[in-house]
Amino acid sequence: QVQLVESGGGLVQAGGSLRLSCVVSRNTFSVNVMGWYRQAPGKQRELVADISRGGRTNYADSLKGRFTISRDNAKNAVYLQMNSLKPEDTAVYYCNAYSGGVIYWGQGTQVTVSS
Repeated sequence: QVQLVESGGGLVQAGGSLRLSCVVSRNTFSVNVMGWYRQAPGKQRELVADISRGGRTNYADSLKGRFTISRDNAKNAVYLQMNSLKPEDTAVYYCNAYSGGVIYWGQGTQVTVSS
């Protein structure tokens, strides 16, 4: 069983920054793709960004330039740096990991951006 635990969410004013962290219970050298998704109230879960084991990144077009995903396999972790936050970034942010044909999800962390 692989467990993912997110942290770093909270309340921030528009224009501010937050850094989300996700620690994985499995050695992430064995995890192919790790990513961040978000789900706002009344909306579908959507991709924010993902990163391959080799470090190749993929971002939602609307978030390029403001969000940065990174991973540290030595710490079994993936991070999301979020800058210039907007009220529309308010959502629950979920970490996921794809390994061995299975997708694992964290429990989510709330990010609220006030105007």
